[in-house]
Amino acid sequence: MEVAVKIRKLVKRFGNTVAVDSLDLDINEGEIFGLLGPNGSGKTTTLLIISTVYKPTSGEVYVYGHDVIREGDVVRKYVGIAFQEPKALWVDKPYELLLWHARVVGYSTSEAREVVKNVMEVLGLWEHRNKYFYQLSGGTRKKVEIAKVLIQKPKIAIFDEPTAQVDVISKHALWDAIRELRTQGSTVIIATNDMFEAERMCERIAIIYKGKLKALGTVEELKDSIPEGDIVELMLDGDENTYLRAEDLLKQYGKTVRSNDSLKIFLNKGEERAIEILDLLKSRGFKIRKIMVKEPSLDDVFFYMTGAKLKEG
Repeated sequence: MEVAVKIRKLVKRFGNTVAVDSLDLDINEGEIFGLLGPNGSGKTTTLLIISTVYKPTSGEVYVYGHDVIREGDVVRKYVGIAFQEPKALWVDKPYELLLWHARVVGYSTSEAREVVKNVMEVLGLWEHRNKYFYQLSGGTRKKVEIAKVLIQKPKIAIFDEPTAQVDVISKHALWDAIRELRTQGSTVIIATNDMFEAERMCERIAIIYKGKLKALGTVEELKDSIPEGDIVELMLDGDENTYLRAEDLLKQYGKTVRSNDSLKIFLNKGEERAIEILDLLKSRGFKIRKIMVKEPSLDDVFFYMTGAKLKEG
C-alpha cells in the first residue's frame, strides 16, 4: 500500500506556542483518514503544512515522496484543501467563483460550466449561484468552499471541519460527496472535532491533543484500546471537592477521569459494579443525580487518553 502523506518528527511553533509537537503519521493512498481533536489541538496547522501554506519549524513532510518545503510547487499539484473558514470576497458570487476555480485547476470553459453546475446541484448550491457571498448563510458558504475541492478532484483532498455550521440534511449530502471523491481516486483527510463525523466517515483516525499524537487506528481499534470495556459515568450533587472525594474513593474500581460536571470510571462488568458503586457512595453520604453505564465511544476514548473533551467549553 502506497503512502500518500508521510510525516516525521513534525514541529510547528508560533513564537513560544508549540502548535504541533513531534508528530509522526503515515496516511495511505485511497483511504479516508481523520484527525480528531478539539479546536487548538494542531489539526489545522498540520493540514496547512501538508498543503504548503505553512512551513514546518522542523521535521519532514512528504506528499507522494515530494518534500513540502523543497518541492512545494509539485506538492500543490497533488493537494486541494477546503479551509475551515471559507475563502472568498464578500462581493463574489458562488457560480462565478467556482467557474474561475475550475478554469484555474485545468478545465476548459465548457468543461468548467458542466462540472460546476453538477457539483453545485449535488450540494444544493445551484439556487444560490448568483447571490453575493455576503448574502449566504455560514453553512452555504462552507458548501461553496467544499465545492472547490469536489471540482478539483485532487490526489489529496483535505477538508478542515467540513460540516461545521452545516445543517443535518446537508451534512449527509456532503459526506456522500466526499465518499464519492474517494471512489474517484482521491485520498481524503478530514480534520474534525465531531465524534459522529469521524466515526461515520473515517477508516483510520489519529487522535491529536495539544499538538501530540495520542492514539492511531480504526474506530474499533481505538475503542478496544481502553483496557476496561465499560464506563460508569456519575453526576453528583456538590462542588469540585465532592468530585475529588468521590474520585479518591472509586479509584479501586478502575481508571477515573473527572470533568467539571461528571466522573467516569473505566472498568469491567460495568452493570454489576454500578450497583456496588451506588451503595458505596450512598453509604458515604454522597447524593447521586445521575448514573449511566455504557460502552466507550470515540469521545470516551479521547477523554480516556487526554482527560479533556473533544468540544471544550
